[in-house]
Amino acid sequence: MIYRLLALNIDGTLLQSNGRIHKSSKEAIEYVRQKGIYVTLVTSRSFASARKVARALNIKAPLVTQQGSYIANAEGKLNYANRINQDITYDTIRFLEGLPCQIRLVHEDYSVANKQKLRSNLLSRTVFTSGDPMFYTQQFVSSVSEYLHEHPMTPPKIEVYFENKNDLEDAKKALEGMYTEIDMIRLDPLRIDIVASGVSKLTGLAYLGSQLGFKLQEMVYIGDSIDDIPLIEAAGLGVSMWNAPFEVKRASDWVTRSQNEHGVAYMVKEHFRKQQPIEFLRKMKIIKQ
Repeated sequence: MIYRLLALNIDGTLLQSNGRIHKSSKEAIEYVRQKGIYVTLVTSRSFASARKVARALNIKAPLVTQQGSYIANAEGKLNYANRINQDITYDTIRFLEGLPCQIRLVHEDYSVANKQKLRSNLLSRTVFTSGDPMFYTQQFVSSVSEYLHEHPMTPPKIEVYFENKNDLEDAKKALEGMYTEIDMIRLDPLRIDIVASGVSKLTGLAYLGSQLGFKLQEMVYIGDSIDDIPLIEAAGLGVSMWNAPFEVKRASDWVTRSQNEHGVAYMVKEHFRKQQPIEFLRKMKIIKQ
């Protein structure tokens, strides 16, 4: 099979546990790009955060961000956006504020979160790695619903962090029964992302592929999270990191080394060294475009 596009998750895949991108990963991405392979990022992160990573890697292709709800290139040119309805956003926030959780509205240009403290302090660890504050405003408010009353918003994504996994289960079940206009994506036992119905990393990558003229079978996807499983299963070659949970590895065609053992670089160079450059394949009329 000839692969035309390489898609990568960011956290736990491209980034080492220290939050940095190793030189070997940068070299591997440049290596496949020189072969004519499109490279993109697919992430639950905000667009501002993903753009920062893309610029560090010199990735020019559109980025699939915010669970697939917002697709744009590193220069900010928008390809696709699917936002949560304004009224649904407000009603969902009002419901969630009755539970012990932290709520974060994630717009492509800014975020708004409540000030509630969780013992696990998950939100603070996430928010402060979400992009350059110079270009991405991160505001904390006492009440998100009161903020929305004064500043209506149609966010591409809502992040919710719970202290107790039973509260997550109850909230997910209740919201699924209340609204058909939104979907809940579980990232771990204490976090869900809320997006417009039909939005996911997979639908976002499929949309990007359709714009570029590539089928999912012509893509390699590398990830490590529960929400990466549908992409790993749908891609022509689905790869998981060694640090991924067991269920992610089980869904994969290939399990590479961990994020701290240069797993992306190892997999990319091992596989793509066997594939001829796209331009050569065109000249040989093995591929048409």
